[in-house]
Amino acid sequence: MEQFNEEYSQLLLPKEWLVKVNGQTSTPYLIKFYSSSVDLTCCIMITDTKSTWTEVLSSQQFARRWRECNRRINSPSLDDDEEEAWRTRHLDLLSRAHTLGGMAELSFEVVESKIGDFAFEVECKAFKWRWETIFVGYKISAEILSKHLIMPLISVSHLAFSSSDVVGDLSSSNLEKATDKVARTARRTLDMHVKNALSRPRLVTTIRRMTAIFNFISDPVAIITTVADDPGLHALQEPTPKIERSPEHPKSTHTPTPEPNNRGAAPGGSTRGLSRDSGSATDTDEEGPSMLPPEAAAAGSRADQQPDMHMLSPTPSAKPSPVPGAARSRSITKAPLSDTDSSPVRPVKKAKARVPSSDEDSEEERKRLAAQIKSGAAPMRADTAAHQTRRETVLNFRANAVRYRFPILLSMKNRIISRFGRQHTKALDDGVASCRGSCFVF
Repeated sequence: MEQFNEEYSQLLLPKEWLVKVNGQTSTPYLIKFYSSSVDLTCCIMITDTKSTWTEVLSSQQFARRWRECNRRINSPSLDDDEEEAWRTRHLDLLSRAHTLGGMAELSFEVVESKIGDFAFEVECKAFKWRWETIFVGYKISAEILSKHLIMPLISVSHLAFSSSDVVGDLSSSNLEKATDKVARTARRTLDMHVKNALSRPRLVTTIRRMTAIFNFISDPVAIITTVADDPGLHALQEPTPKIERSPEHPKSTHTPTPEPNNRGAAPGGSTRGLSRDSGSATDTDEEGPSMLPPEAAAAGSRADQQPDMHMLSPTPSAKPSPVPGAARSRSITKAPLSDTDSSPVRPVKKAKARVPSSDEDSEEERKRLAAQIKSGAAPMRADTAAHQTRRETVLNFRANAVRYRFPILLSMKNRIISRFGRQHTKALDDGVASCRGSCFVF
């Protein structure tokens, strides 16, 4: 059995569709048949409009199938010429049976297939024949049905609805001319042909109503005989969203505290370090007396306020500020609160403890020594680079002592001692205990 291919599909295109119905299942089948008198081959294509089956027989297969189906008729042994003539006569008989007139005289019965997927028998008084067809697959079935059935039906429907005359009343010659004209137009521009055919309101609504009634739709839509109605495709107005206003809160009469300007008050340190130091001093004054024990307060201060090491190690060219008290007075200045302020009453700050008299004596001694140095009365030690660095570090510690809390001062003192030694321990202790004075003598 030969394979059905595109060549046989092309040979079946000019053939007409034949119809037979299976009486047991009431299923209609559409059939196309082709035979060649040159090589004595034949093929058939049958479909139920969902699947397609085909069979191709060569000359030898045709002769064997005929003798198998018609054993009651004696077939004598023939030579080659007589065998070819015999095959030609019987193939012509089978071809005449597969025509519009011959198919009406044939009986049709679906039988069990022996070698194929779908088998059926046709029979008349002259002979009996059986086809053993093979399923070609759904993809090829769709291509065959589109080319052989669907597209021609669309074109014929377009011809029937676009013609000014009734197609059934046209003569054969006029119908052939009209058909050829529509077919040539469809062949040149298939896309425009399908668009024009299925854009006619009368045609598409007729197909729609036919489909609805054919599939038992209870309320089919009426057929439109005029042009299509205007759908009114206009831009829709979007609804304006409603803006919900949040409830108004009563305005506070609290006067914000101005940020202290400590720029230029830091001796030998960066602006970033000064800003952080000023904020620490302001927070200290505003917090009031702490409610925690000294050990907990010291631990929290270490976590929140880590001293900047840039303040402890200035460059040799940096000069200490002669008036550290001015920076302190600016950093702790606060704007007076209004009488109508709704904030809670802050606790009264405790007065700072007085420095013992021994510290005052040492402070007076340092001032006296500093005055002698400035006037040249006391001999000055020759400063080396390392000594100058230590001196300026201790001076910075002394000048910025008022900016830090007690735990921070202790931490800075320990770092200076670990770096420069314990020769300035006395001056560091005095810087921690006292916030007055301007310089030290080493």
